[in-house]
Amino acid sequence: SKKEARRYVELKLLVKAGEITNLEIQPRFVLDVVGGYVKDRVMSIGTYSGDFKYFCADGIIVEDVKGIDTPLSKWKRKHVAAQYGIEVRII
Repeated sequence: SKKEARRYVELKLLVKAGEITNLEIQPRFVLDVVGGYVKDRVMSIGTYSGDFKYFCADGIIVEDVKGIDTPLSKWKRKHVAAQYGIEVRII
């Protein structure tokens, strides 16, 4: 989207300025069922893809550029927060 493209340009400038590092595009997070195992393997229920992931003074940041925030995307962000301890920022 155009919003994503604009945000990417902004983030590239922050990398150049040294304010953020390790900029990653479309980071994927596997969503697991807590306590869900199948034959000694953790049971996965899907994935969440953010738009950007990077490191800054605040730690690991994951951003999602949204036009419309659906109930499914809200649920997936909550799952990422619970499973990985990462809050996804909506831009």
